[in-house]
Amino acid sequence: MQIVQQVLFALCLGAAVWFFSKKVKEIRRNILLGADEELTDNPSARWKNMLLLAFGQRKMFKNPLVAVMHFVVYAGFLIINIEVLEIVLDGLFGTHRLFLPLLGSFYTFLINAFEVLALLVLTACVLFLVRRNMLKLKRFISNDLNGWPRSDANYILITEIVLMSLFLLMNATDRALQLNGADHYHQTGDFLLSGLLAPSLAGISETGLIAIERSAWWLHIIGILAFLNYLPWSKHLHIVLAFPNAWYARLTNTGTMANMTSVQNEVKYMMQPELAPTDAAAPAKFGAKDVMDLSWKSLLDAYSCTECGRCSASCPANTTGKLLSPRKIMMSTRDRLEEVGRNINSNKTFTPDGKTLLNDYITVEELRACTTCNACVEACPVSINPLSIILELRRSLIMEDSNAPGEWNAMFGNVENNFAPWKFSPDERDKWAEEMNQA
Repeated sequence: MQIVQQVLFALCLGAAVWFFSKKVKEIRRNILLGADEELTDNPSARWKNMLLLAFGQRKMFKNPLVAVMHFVVYAGFLIINIEVLEIVLDGLFGTHRLFLPLLGSFYTFLINAFEVLALLVLTACVLFLVRRNMLKLKRFISNDLNGWPRSDANYILITEIVLMSLFLLMNATDRALQLNGADHYHQTGDFLLSGLLAPSLAGISETGLIAIERSAWWLHIIGILAFLNYLPWSKHLHIVLAFPNAWYARLTNTGTMANMTSVQNEVKYMMQPELAPTDAAAPAKFGAKDVMDLSWKSLLDAYSCTECGRCSASCPANTTGKLLSPRKIMMSTRDRLEEVGRNINSNKTFTPDGKTLLNDYITVEELRACTTCNACVEACPVSINPLSIILELRRSLIMEDSNAPGEWNAMFGNVENNFAPWKFSPDERDKWAEEMNQA
């Protein structure tokens, strides 16, 4: 019977790892569809970014209470994986509490610490559920989250609550079996939280306790393996991608816009025609029309988005009722990228489907509402930059499609003809100074 359980567990573990790896490879391939961008300079600053933003969650602490609860959940996810490692090894080797003989009394200390952490995670998740569904915060009731995104957040919180409850139930029945002197259930010393429940289980037969303990054990680990494979389909992929996303963050000053060298050269050659080369090739395209035209970092941003809505809550355009929502920009980019990925899965290579990120997923009205104030970039806790996507799409809209408001076209004409946004001849540019001297 034991060998059957080991084989069954090995099959479940192998299937979970295989499906997870397959999806991770697809996501990596999708991200690398983006244009090249070199983001490996100044590694010390990048490591600092990763430690402060991804692990330390520095930006979250602008709201200390929420930050502490979020950090508890996050720490729980990372630290309790030590306990998961023991469960996995027990399942493969047919052992029970494999680390107990190795760690001795320190083992009990670890389990007690995990139990306290599990209780804190459970409490924080309950509070987050209430906060999301009952307090009606504007960024959580936004139309951006209609349908799957809103359900996704709730599913994750409920799953965390169930997993933590199963962990505590498993320990409580395990301790009750220890107290009953059951075979294979070695004395660990009392558990801090589940030990309080163990005496109340004394009335249950040994067979019943074993059934409860084994059921909780299996449901706990199967739930974790299921969560592992749910993660790449969920916004909670940010749990993993927050680290590389913070490391590869652009280190240029906030507000620095990436100009196209070819466009800059056009302006320079307009001012100094004698410098213009005779064989200069025209750029293949301006800006981005679809996800493949964006930088790979922008695509990594899209997969790293937590959908928390802090960007949209900070956006002045969104606050004043305009259509633009930076969160929706990131969600739409990820949705389009996933669609492109499915296209490649079906056809081995991307086959044009008559859709583009610009127009089909993100509208002209959204793009024009952006004031490029960088509030969304500053607000994001994991260094996501919706503005870089907006600027690239807007560049394509104007330079490829010649789609700009009349006021903008008048300014463009003035820049082209007068080398300035205003309708004054270049020869008269210094005239204002002459008039000042006369005065």
